[in-house]
Amino acid sequence: MQDTYTFKEIPADRPNTPLLDRIDTPHQLRLLDSDQLPQLSRELRAFLLWSVGQTGGHFGAGLGVLELTVALHYTFNTPDDRLVWDVGHQAYPHKILTGRREQMHSIRRKGGLAGFPKRDESEYDTFGVGHSSTSISAALGMAIAARMQNSQRRSIAVIGDGAMTAGMAFEALNHAGDLDANMLVILNDNDMSISHNVGGLSNYFAKLLTSPTYNQMRDSGKRVLQSAPNLMALARKTEEHFKGMISPSTLFEELGFNYIGPIDGHDLSVLVETLENIRELEGPQFLHVVTTKGKGFAPAEADPIGYHAINKIEPLPADQAVPVQPSTPQPKYANVFGQWLHDAAVQDERVVGITPAMCEGSDLLAFAERFPERYYDVAIAEQHAVTLAAGLACDGAKPVVAIYSTFLQRAYDQLIHDVAIQNLDVLFAIDRAGLVGEDGPTHAGAFDISYLRCIPNILLMTPADENETRQLLHTGLQYAGPAAVRYPRGTGPGSSIDEDLSTLPIGKGRRMREGTRVAILNFGTLLPRALAAAEALDATVVDMRFVKPMDEALITELAARHELLVTLEENAIAGGAGSAVAEFLNQQGLSRPILHLGLPDRFIDHGPHHELLADCGLDASGIERAIAARLARLESRPAT
Repeated sequence: MQDTYTFKEIPADRPNTPLLDRIDTPHQLRLLDSDQLPQLSRELRAFLLWSVGQTGGHFGAGLGVLELTVALHYTFNTPDDRLVWDVGHQAYPHKILTGRREQMHSIRRKGGLAGFPKRDESEYDTFGVGHSSTSISAALGMAIAARMQNSQRRSIAVIGDGAMTAGMAFEALNHAGDLDANMLVILNDNDMSISHNVGGLSNYFAKLLTSPTYNQMRDSGKRVLQSAPNLMALARKTEEHFKGMISPSTLFEELGFNYIGPIDGHDLSVLVETLENIRELEGPQFLHVVTTKGKGFAPAEADPIGYHAINKIEPLPADQAVPVQPSTPQPKYANVFGQWLHDAAVQDERVVGITPAMCEGSDLLAFAERFPERYYDVAIAEQHAVTLAAGLACDGAKPVVAIYSTFLQRAYDQLIHDVAIQNLDVLFAIDRAGLVGEDGPTHAGAFDISYLRCIPNILLMTPADENETRQLLHTGLQYAGPAAVRYPRGTGPGSSIDEDLSTLPIGKGRRMREGTRVAILNFGTLLPRALAAAEALDATVVDMRFVKPMDEALITELAARHELLVTLEENAIAGGAGSAVAEFLNQQGLSRPILHLGLPDRFIDHGPHHELLADCGLDASGIERAIAARLARLESRPAT
C-alpha cells in the first residue's frame, strides 16, 4: 500500500485494509505491536482518501495529523484520558479509529456523522468544536476536574499553529502554567510558522528531555536547590538557555510549560516514544510537532489551502489527471463581496479590508493582490480585527471587516464597546448568515440579526439577491457610522449585477408583489420562496432590505390594508427582524395579527441547506402551509 497518492490513484473501490478493519476501538489499537503502526497508518490514509472521495469534506488537516492520531490513541488510555481537538476538521482519522469507520459514508449528511467532534456522537469526542482556539481552555478545565476528583487521567489538547494565533489560546496557556495543571498541549505546526528546526538532532533532544533519567535528575536538582533560591534561579535559567539553543521554547517555558520539540509529526517511533515519556511527567507539558497538511496526497501537499476540503470525487477517464469541477452558473455571494470591495477600493483610497484568517473564504485574494498595503489578515483574532478597524476609522480610513456571522459573535464586546459606542465608521460584511448546511450549528449564522439590531447607532441590512448585496454594501460604506450587511453562503438566484457603485435609500423597502389579505415582509435571501408562496395565496410581498432602521411607513400601510402580516427571515425568530416589526406596531398602538417565520428555538443540525430549510418550514411549501394554517385560525375565531 503506497504512501503518497494523486487523484488518479485514489481508490475507486474500498481499499484492502485488513489491519484497520480489526480496529473498532482504541483499546484494540493498543493491542497492536508498535512495529505494526506504520502499516496501520498506511491503511488509514488509504481509507481516509477513499471515504472522503466518496462523500467530500475536510481531509487536508486530517491527513496531516494521521500519524499523531494513531500515536495518541496508542499511547493514552482514551476515552478515560481526555483528547481535545481544536477546530475539529482534523478529526476524521480520530473518528475512524473510534468506532465510526463504517459510518464515514454518512459524514456531513443529514442524520449522519458530524464533520466535527460532537459530544453526543461518541464518548471519544470529549469536547464539541467547530471554531478554533478552544482546546487548551477546555483541556485545562478537564485537568482541574481530574484534580478535584483525585483522578490520574490526563488531558491532551491538540491545537494547530493557526489556532495558536488567537488570544484565547494564550490566555489558557498562561492560566495552565500558573495552576501547574497536569495536562499536555500539542502544537501541530503544519506551516513551519514557528520553527524549521526539525530533524535528527531535535528528535534526539526531544527524547532526551522527556526521558525518565533526565527528569529524575531535574526533579532531584530542584529538591537539592530549594534551600538556595539564587542557585535555583541560575539552574532554571541555564536549562532555559540550553533548550533555547535547540528549540523555540522560551515563550512557552516562561508561561510555565515544559517545552519539548519540535519533532517530526509523521515519525511514529519518535511520536510514540516521546508521548510515552511525556505521559509519565507531572505538570503542564508542551509538545511541538511539525506536520505536512495533506500528507500523502500530492495535490494537497502542494496546495494545502486549496485542498483544505474537497467535493465528492467522481470516477475519471484513465487519461484524465484531475477531476473537472462543474462550472458555477453565477457567482457566490462571497464573490459579489470580493468584487465590490475591489471596485470600492479603486474608487476610494481610504477603503481598507480586514479579515480574521478568512481570505479565501471571503474572496479577498484579488483585493489583497491589488491593494496589499490596504489588506490586513489578522489571523484567528476576531476581537483584534474589530478593534483594529475601530482604530483605523478613528483616523479617517474606511475599514471593511469581512467576517463570518459566527466569528463575529466572538468579537461582540469589541463591536459594542469599541465601534458602536463611539459611532465609528466601520462596515461589517457578514458572510455565512443563516444556515450553512453540512457544517452544522457551530457555523450557522442564526443569531446575527438578533444580536446586532439591539445595538444603538448600527445600520443593519439584509439583501435579497446578488445585486442588492452589492448595492447595500456600498450603502453601508457611505453611511457615517457602524453598518452591517448579512449574506449567506453559496450562490443566489442569479440576478443581474450592476457594475456601477450605487447606493439605496436608507430604511426603504421595495414592493415585489401586490395581493390581498396577507402581506409577507421578507428580510433577506428567502425572497424567491416568499414569492412562490405568495403566488399560491395571492399575498403581497415586500423586500424590506433594512432591519434597522425599518421602513416604518411601509409597515404601517401594510398593517392597515391586510388581515395578516407575515415576517420571514433566516435568523432566529427570538429577537429577530420579526420581533422588530412587532415592537414597532406595539409602540404605535397598531393591532394586527402577525405570523413570525424563521429559525426555531433550537440548534439546527447539519445537512443539505434546502433540506434544513424545509425542516424549518422555510421552503415555499412550508411558508404557504404556515400562512394557510394561520388564516384558518383567524377565520375560525368567533366574531366580536
